[in-house]
Amino acid sequence: MNYLANFIMRGRMQAMAVASSFALLSLLIPPISIVSSATVALVTLRRGGYEGILVLLSASLAAATLGLLVLSNFQFALGYTLILWLPVWMLSIVLREGRHLSLAFEIASALGVLFVIGFYLMAEDPAMFWQAVLNIILQPMLQTSEVPVEQIEQSILMLVKYMTGIIATGAVTGLLLGLLLARWWQANLYNPGGFAIEYLSLRMPQRFTIMTLIVLLIASVSTGMASELAWNVGIILFMLYAFVGTAIAHAFIVSFKAKRFLLPLFYISVFVIPQVVLPVAIIGISDTWLNLRKNITPPSST
Repeated sequence: MNYLANFIMRGRMQAMAVASSFALLSLLIPPISIVSSATVALVTLRRGGYEGILVLLSASLAAATLGLLVLSNFQFALGYTLILWLPVWMLSIVLREGRHLSLAFEIASALGVLFVIGFYLMAEDPAMFWQAVLNIILQPMLQTSEVPVEQIEQSILMLVKYMTGIIATGAVTGLLLGLLLARWWQANLYNPGGFAIEYLSLRMPQRFTIMTLIVLLIASVSTGMASELAWNVGIILFMLYAFVGTAIAHAFIVSFKAKRFLLPLFYISVFVIPQVVLPVAIIGISDTWLNLRKNITPPSST
C-alpha cells in the first residue's frame, strides 16, 4: 500500500489515473471505492484543497471519458465520481486545517443526516420506495430460494423502514474509511507512527454523545414517522462510535504480548460478524464519560 501512496504523490497525473481507474473498478467491486476516495484525500491532506480539487476534477473528466468508452455513458461515471470524491475532499480540508479526527467525523455524520432528512422530505413514503426497490432486486431470489416467500417478505417489511439510514450509514462509513486510509498513507510517508497516535486517541465530544443518546431516546419513545426518522438518523450517529470503540479495543490489545494474533482476529470479527459492532459501539459511547484509555500510554507506532 505504501508503494501505491508513493505513486499517487509523484504527480497530478499519477493521482488522477489511480483515482479514476479505481472509481470505475468500484462499480464491480464496491469496497475499492475506498482506495479511490483515499487518493483524492491524500493529495488534499498533503498539498491542500486547491491541488486536491484539481486532481478531483481532472480525475472526474478522466473517469467520464473511460465511462464513455467502457459503458457508453459518461454522465453516470461523472456523477458517480463527483458524489464519491467531493465529500472526502471537503473532510480532508477540515482534517488538514483543524487537525482533529473527531471534527471530521462529526461533519461526515452531518452529511449523512442531511441525506436522510432530505430523502424523507422528497419521498412521499420512504419505506414503500425501498420496498419496491428491494422487491425488484430480490425477485430472482424469491423464485429460487428454499426459504418460504412469506418469511422473506416479512424480513423485507422489517428492513425497509431503516433502509434510508442503512444506505446513508454505508456511505458515511466508506467516506470515513477513505479518509482514514489517506491519513494512514500520509503518516507512513511523512510522519511514521503519527496515525496510530491520532486514531487511537479518537473520542467524540460530550455534546455529540448527548445528542446521539437524545436521538436514540426519541426513536425509542415516539411512534410513526417521527420514530422512523429518528431511528434512521440514530443509525448513522451510533455507527461513529464503532470507530471509537475500535480505537479503544486496539489500544488495549496492543498492550498484550499476543497482539500480532489478537489484532487481526479482532478486526476480522468487526468486519465479518455484524453482532460484534454493537458492543464495540457501546464501548465507544461509554468512553465519553469513562475515559477508558486513561491508563494506557499511546503507542509511538503500531
